[in-house]
Amino acid sequence: MRKKILIYKAHIDALLASPPEDIDYEEEQKKHLIQIQFFMHERLVHEIVMALFAIATVMVFLATVMLEKLILVVLLMALLVLLVPYVMHYYVLENSVQYMYEQYDEMERRKQAGKKQ
Repeated sequence: MRKKILIYKAHIDALLASPPEDIDYEEEQKKHLIQIQFFMHERLVHEIVMALFAIATVMVFLATVMLEKLILVVLLMALLVLLVPYVMHYYVLENSVQYMYEQYDEMERRKQAGKKQ
């Protein structure tokens, strides 16, 4: 998903950097909104799973401190090793969707500027 979202962002940046003369910003906005919705759904799912995973990590940490069992330390380390990449992946999703909002706003400005001419 990370690769797909980065490729899509680059595609829209290229489109905005050198738009074709016959570009229909309204149509591009519709397509862009569909992609934003897909990525927002992905972001929501990852946010829920990440939050549950973080809660589980905190619970295991507390159990480790209270019970002082070696197996809990191993489990805690495994959860932390998995949680860090998950947070990094969610960070990419969140920032990319926010960036796509800016791309959409730029399309809206250009569409409005085209109507004034």
